[in-house]
Amino acid sequence: MELIAPTLQKIVAGSVKRASAGPVLAWPLACGSAVAERTRAVVFSAGVLRIEVPDSGWRAELQNLGPRYLAAINRYSASQVERIEFVLADRKARDKR
Repeated sequence: MELIAPTLQKIVAGSVKRASAGPVLAWPLACGSAVAERTRAVVFSAGVLRIEVPDSGWRAELQNLGPRYLAAINRYSASQVERIEFVLADRKARDKR
């Protein structure tokens, strides 16, 4: 029996490539569910993908992993991401989550 995961990944990747907000949609695919639960892709503009993170510790850790995430996002998105900016989430927004 063939594994469904590779086929499902191809379908999702194809949908993300066709979406105008491709880099934003690609973030959870690139970072994985554990990181996606604590972060949020907020905007993609002029080649920069901005990701909200809960605190400075998360920001430091994700900046170290940034090149890996950048490569993964560019595999999924038709729009080229030149860099990822990790920004602290607004305190009010964090309290609502």
